[in-house]
Amino acid sequence: MHKIWASAYKEFLLLTRDLGGLSVLFLMPILLVITITIIQDGTFKTLKETKIPVLWVDQDQGDISKTIYQGLVESNTLELIENTSETEAAALVNKGDFQLAIVIPENLSKDLDKKVNENVTGMLAKFGLEEDSIVPLKTILSPKEVRLYFDPATQYTFKSSIKNGIDQMIAKVETQSIYKAFQQQVTDDPSEVIFDTESFITFKEIGPEDREKAVIPNSTQHNIPAWTLFAIFFIILPLSINMVKEKNQGTFVRLRTNPISYATVLAGKTLVYLCVSLLQFGLMLLIGVYLFPNIGLPKLDVAGKVPMLFVVAFFAGLAAIGLGLLLGTIAKSQEQSAPFGATFVVILAALGGVWVPVFAMPSFMQTLSKLSPMNWGLEAFYDVFLRNIGFSELLPEISLLFLFFVATAAIAIVYNERKNAV
Repeated sequence: MHKIWASAYKEFLLLTRDLGGLSVLFLMPILLVITITIIQDGTFKTLKETKIPVLWVDQDQGDISKTIYQGLVESNTLELIENTSETEAAALVNKGDFQLAIVIPENLSKDLDKKVNENVTGMLAKFGLEEDSIVPLKTILSPKEVRLYFDPATQYTFKSSIKNGIDQMIAKVETQSIYKAFQQQVTDDPSEVIFDTESFITFKEIGPEDREKAVIPNSTQHNIPAWTLFAIFFIILPLSINMVKEKNQGTFVRLRTNPISYATVLAGKTLVYLCVSLLQFGLMLLIGVYLFPNIGLPKLDVAGKVPMLFVVAFFAGLAAIGLGLLLGTIAKSQEQSAPFGATFVVILAALGGVWVPVFAMPSFMQTLSKLSPMNWGLEAFYDVFLRNIGFSELLPEISLLFLFFVATAAIAIVYNERKNAV
């Protein structure tokens, strides 16, 4: 045990002498998580709080257009700016001044009422409920189009949400028009309610634990674990570079002359860099709890979760250190370890869902993401932050992280022994 502490102390001195590299280990994740969270939180606010200006061209001026207008206003996501010219509205959208222009066609309300009334009258005549049971001739009416002019740069998700929202409102209006027409044909008393037009099927979002109040993840809950994990894995760079320096400077040769195994040397490095990764994580939690609320970002809720979070950070740090030990053992120069380490961490982050959510990836990439230790760590963090699960449910993810550390460290030891075997 004394040898491990001596090895750890040597590694501590080596790390603290490079104050520039040490500061990068702590400043880089801080700047990264603050920048990304501010950007994404601004996006969330744009979608939830800031209304998007949209041109509104009403050529109908009837009940249907007023209903659609009222529905869009009540959505609290769009600011409708009235315009009388469809050509002008289309030109403004194509120039990029507006993301969308909504054009309601002429006689939409009038023609819809006529079509519904004719259909209802014809149906009642078929059943002999009309005084004159002769089925009336239907007027040929051309279908009406609600025209949507989108800016070419508009994202597909925004287009889909707008089209689906308007389609639902029009479907509801058509249904109510049919009920109203039946009401007028069946009874002369307008106060008598025969058809209830209120929606019978509704939707309610339910959180995983609180059945009364849905738990909605915010930008802080997503970015703190994701980019902290990215920073933790980035410690493979200084770890592997220091190992390469030791080999090039002859430090490993001198260590081999002492009664100390390579596993002991790696254990000392593991202790030091594990402390660094836990300090990184603790610092990120403090930023989420105390700094973010003061700069207008959502506060990170860690009440009752801190022990579990540090358990996940501990095993994530072990996985990152194991990868760094393997890379430092195999690499022969800093030119090999630094570029490969940085690139490999970025690839693991991309596969693990740090940048793009796993569910948004193609099916092949979703399967491949299961091989990334960052995905295991990220899922474990999300389990604690968002799903409020217990330790037993965390075992699959943290077991994979620990096995990854054991496997990479074992490969590094075996590789070193065979390489230096006489």
